[in-house]
Amino acid sequence: MTILQAQQRVDEWIKTVGVRYFSELTNMAILTEEVGELARIMARTYGDQSFKKNEEGRELGDEMADVLWVLICLANQTGVDLTKALEKNFEKKTNRDADRHRQNEKL
Repeated sequence: MTILQAQQRVDEWIKTVGVRYFSELTNMAILTEEVGELARIMARTYGDQSFKKNEEGRELGDEMADVLWVLICLANQTGVDLTKALEKNFEKKTNRDADRHRQNEKL
């Protein structure tokens, strides 16, 4: 699935199953919540914290997909073509960081 196809599929799902988009501000709050859930799994899987009994069974990929879903909703609502935005972001990072990381002694 391409990014464009993902944007189209989310839009179709929202309009048929979800009835309508939540407001942009609500979706921003939901995105923050979803990122927090992803962070919780990362901290417990790769960090020093341990899972609580009620947290077991959550999947990293599912939490990442939740973050992506809400991000796509926000892009659709605000008219952002994520393919173009990502291509432009690659260009920006390539120009800005062409030598930066190679010269970083920490890496």
